[in-house]
Amino acid sequence: MAQCYQQSKEAYERHDRARAKALSDEGKRHALKMETLHADASATIFKENNRERDACEVDLHGLFVKEAIVYSEKAVTGARQRGYSEIRLIVGQGNHSESISRLKPALQEDVQMRGHHIEVDPKNPGVLVVQLGDS
Repeated sequence: MAQCYQQSKEAYERHDRARAKALSDEGKRHALKMETLHADASATIFKENNRERDACEVDLHGLFVKEAIVYSEKAVTGARQRGYSEIRLIVGQGNHSESISRLKPALQEDVQMRGHHIEVDPKNPGVLVVQLGDS
């Protein structure tokens, strides 16, 4: 993908507009394919992580922040619709991130912005507990 864009830029600078356009379009196709593969991978990871879990507990390990936010929003909405009073989001402690946890603070901020009370489980710092009472 990056190679296509670089070659497109070089072709453009040589005033070979047709080649530049073709390479740019090829780069865009590669980018779309990459997005599709990422989405498929995150769906597989999420499905495997949660295969034997109760609906009031969601494991978000292995997902990128954006993906985890999408899955947590769906899980919170589903749990509210089922009448649960809380849902547990398993995020881990950030051991697989470079130097700092990314998932936990991002989810805490997102859930709070949507009006829910969220706290770290005092018994397990890798779990966030979202209260689903009226908000």
